Amino acid sequence: MSNLIAIDTNPTFAPKEAMPQPDRLISGAPEFKTWAQDSSNADKVLTGIWQATPGETHSIKGTTFEFCHILSGLVEIEETSGATQTFRAGDSFVMKPGFVGVWRTIETVRKIYVCVYE
Repeated sequence: MSNLIAIDTNPTFAPKEAMPQPDRLISGAPEFKTWAQDSSNADKVLTGIWQATPGETHSIKGTTFEFCHILSGLVEIEETSGATQTFRAGDSFVMKPGFVGVWRTIETVRKIYVCVYE
């Protein structure tokens, strides 16, 4: 197994499909697709592609660190403090452990993710 992994931004294999848990849904009917592409350190580091259709959900990171790079679409992320940032294709950001806020998918979004779990 190689220690160099290329992320396929347009995977051809079937994604895992999901919807937000009822306690996380704020508005809309977003649908999620995940194309998991790598798992390391006993599933404590996960990498792949994630896509969501428009809607609004609670985002709660707990002890998870997540790096995101937006490939397409438009999202607005609001922290509980009220600070809001908008991200679109080409933007990258990190949600650190303890992040709590609202994730608004305005236009269907596709991102590369790297999640690190404690």
